[in-house]
Amino acid sequence: MNDERMAMPLHEAVYSLRAIRRQKSDPIPDEDLRVILDAARQAPNGGNMQPWHFLVVTNDDLRAEFAPLYREAWWAKRNDSGWFTPDDLPDNYKGAMQLADEIGNSPALIFVCALAKGAAAANSIIPSVQNLLLAARALGVGSTITTLHPSVEDRVHALFEIPETAQVVYCLPMGYPKGNFGPVTRKPLELVTSFDRWGQKS
Repeated sequence: MNDERMAMPLHEAVYSLRAIRRQKSDPIPDEDLRVILDAARQAPNGGNMQPWHFLVVTNDDLRAEFAPLYREAWWAKRNDSGWFTPDDLPDNYKGAMQLADEIGNSPALIFVCALAKGAAAANSIIPSVQNLLLAARALGVGSTITTLHPSVEDRVHALFEIPETAQVVYCLPMGYPKGNFGPVTRKPLELVTSFDRWGQKS
């Protein structure tokens, strides 16, 4: 799809892309969602099998039904880590906790599904998610990558009539940011990079 807004310089998109967890409830135009999804399907994938399916949920009632399932899943993952109340959480989890409480307000949810179960199919769709996020950034739409928990998997499949043979790999809440996009804070390159052997700096 030819959309001049997608001409944002790659440098600007990459260096300003960040997790957007606080989102406005303003609807995203269907055409913009189609541009974002079209970018996602351009991604490289194993054997060009394209083992993905993008389930876009904008229906208010369905999003409202999903919201408590997501919150349950989010807390189940925290419980797995030994955190049971908001006071247990490290400070850097507070934004994610707020999203868990408010995800039903995101105007669109995109469930990125693999057509088969298992790591091979799931891993092959990862590039499509990065394409999706960069395209959304170019259109001024924010998101963040979230995952669910086995405790809600069957109910999520039933709610959205997802086949048993497919797996939900990621749930992406989409919305216009209440705050700003980047710049982001990241560790210096020297701390996360080695050459030829682990720990060798040059």
